[in-house]
Amino acid sequence: MTEFSVIERSTAVNAPAEEVMPLLVDFHEWVKWSPWEGLDPDLKRTYTGQDRGVGAAYEWSGNRKAGAGRMKVVGADDESVDIDLVFTKPFKSTSQVRFELSPQGDSTRVVWQMRTPKTLMMRVVGIFMN
Repeated sequence: MTEFSVIERSTAVNAPAEEVMPLLVDFHEWVKWSPWEGLDPDLKRTYTGQDRGVGAAYEWSGNRKAGAGRMKVVGADDESVDIDLVFTKPFKSTSQVRFELSPQGDSTRVVWQMRTPKTLMMRVVGIFMN
């Protein structure tokens, strides 16, 4: 049986979930908020599939910091988004990412979770992400 590592982070966003969700299900919107987008100013992006929601896909290729890979939205409803994530560089790995949204007054609590098979490389990455 494969062991999995789970990394989780959360934050409060000063906006209702109805405003947050479109930023998650449309990869074109990720340039506005994703911390990884700024790693390479010359990052090459390719969008395929649906424009947004289930079936939307995004591939990137960049410098050593940004690496290369692809993401695809595989599930979405009013409270969560599920994404398959594949890194091809600097190392190969496959993960499942989930965003969960829950109202907190006028804000939204956003929980990001990444579930990945526990390999030696992911154990090393986990040291730096904790």
